[in-house]
Amino acid sequence: MSFEDKVLQCSDCGQDFTFTAGEQEFYASRGFQNEPKRCPECRRARKAQRYGDGGYGGGYRTPRKMFPVICAQCGVETEVPFEPREDRPVYCSDCYNKIKAEN
Repeated sequence: MSFEDKVLQCSDCGQDFTFTAGEQEFYASRGFQNEPKRCPECRRARKAQRYGDGGYGGGYRTPRKMFPVICAQCGVETEVPFEPREDRPVYCSDCYNKIKAEN
């Protein structure tokens, strides 16, 4: 199937933008059925609004919730990205790496 550049109108700002043959090929390879409704600038702005970031490079995730803990090995205060359980020891990254290297 051959693709040709198409000029589309952005549903947000009303400006014309080009849906390139390369983009069409990419859309087809991913199984996307619909053409984009927004120009690249409005797509970026919408992603930034939705994800609170530039929309790219990690903007898809919300910041991790960190939990304060005291290392079971050395007693230093640290934070971990999971809720600790009472029946399991939690280590700071230094002690964890030492224990992991020993095993």
